[in-house]
Amino acid sequence: MRRLPPLLALLLAPLSLAASATPPEDQWFTVLLDGRKIGSFEAKREVRGREVHTTQTLEIELERAGVKVALGSSESATETLDGQPLAFASTSRLSGSETRIVGRVRDGMVELDTTTGGATQHRQMPWPDKALLPEGLRLAGVRAGLASGTRYSELAFQPSSVDAAEITSTVGAAERIDLPGGGRVLHRVDQVLAFPGAPMKTRAWIDAEQTVHKLTLPMMGVELVLLACDRACATAPNQGSDVFSRTLMPSPRALHVDELAGTMRYTLASPRNDSALALPDTDEQSVVARGSERIVTIHSDARARKGEKPDPSDYKPNDWLQSEAPEIVALARKAAGDASTPLERMRRVETFVRSYIHSKTLDVGYASALEVARKPEGDCTEHALLVAALGRALGIATRVVDGLAYAPGFAGRDQVFVPHAWAQAWVDGRWQSFDAALPGFDAGHIALGFGDGDPWRFSAGLDLLGRIELREAQTTATQ
Repeated sequence: MRRLPPLLALLLAPLSLAASATPPEDQWFTVLLDGRKIGSFEAKREVRGREVHTTQTLEIELERAGVKVALGSSESATETLDGQPLAFASTSRLSGSETRIVGRVRDGMVELDTTTGGATQHRQMPWPDKALLPEGLRLAGVRAGLASGTRYSELAFQPSSVDAAEITSTVGAAERIDLPGGGRVLHRVDQVLAFPGAPMKTRAWIDAEQTVHKLTLPMMGVELVLLACDRACATAPNQGSDVFSRTLMPSPRALHVDELAGTMRYTLASPRNDSALALPDTDEQSVVARGSERIVTIHSDARARKGEKPDPSDYKPNDWLQSEAPEIVALARKAAGDASTPLERMRRVETFVRSYIHSKTLDVGYASALEVARKPEGDCTEHALLVAALGRALGIATRVVDGLAYAPGFAGRDQVFVPHAWAQAWVDGRWQSFDAALPGFDAGHIALGFGDGDPWRFSAGLDLLGRIELREAQTTATQ
């Protein structure tokens, strides 16, 4: 089943934006999830001649069904004294799997090298107009000041996801906040991070010099908290936190195989009465709003209701779906055999991947398709990425779906919907799903979002986990 994506981009943007007017060279934070310590965060800033170098590092530890998962991420940036971007780097580690991104900014363009699974890809991309790295964001915060009611927006570049998101900050009143070193009166800054499809609200507390001392953001229906403290406090032993206890969505009743082979209708809602609850429409899934509820109908076969066509990028290789790599091309040809239609090719790819990944394990981090081709092990994410990459190698548009799948039993729980990932392919004029990690796609799959295999594109699903509930599950025959 699906894992959590790295969290560094969610943490860095608020910290960078509210950094100090005279920032400390080194600052440590303890990281808490629902009150339990899960890791540490360190922020460094150094002026070298006419350049400013910043590095921010996150180390956390979570549990999935009793399996410990270590996540580590680090981002660095080089900028001029007035905040102009020069270079950046990002390293993400998840259970032994590592991805490194290095970018050099020149004349409005970025020279980008991405290394994952031992393979490096080089490409160019335009630098997003007016996008800022940490020092530029820090200076924007200094210029805006701390007068209550002040509101301003900036475009923050995220090295880990190689894109930019707008951050809107609103300065609030001063409040007394409890910290590991004692209570302090701090200014509250509310922020909205406009991540694509999943805006996220965060809150930071900063002192008169604009140094962050506390940061909170939602995660899986609970609160992730960073508290400034000394290094000994930040690096103290973790308490651990089982993420599945928050991401499993109970089903109101047992669902039978014959029901799931047809059409199911679900009533989903947010316990917080979140009327902005966003779920995608697909050729297999229709969504109708009813107040704070969403009536979601899932067809086990695609109906081509929307008629949307794939984007050209859905056919192309990327850093996670390396469909032009010789190993991927060879596996695609082997899987497809003499199949003559795109639908039959994808069915054979699905069957091939199901048996090819011989070790079904939660121990793998977040492996790219090429890593899985070379070392066939992992959970649903590895299955989904390999299916999508093999499809693209055969000239078929594909995308990766992030959502929930019904399980009669999982991690000691009965009748639950579990975070999951699978692939969709554009065949016969519609998007059709293929799930190699399970016996196949059925009406027990609820899509939360789409992506291109990049773990950062799963932010929409992450935001919904833990804050939606399933109130009814019915076959259409009972309506």
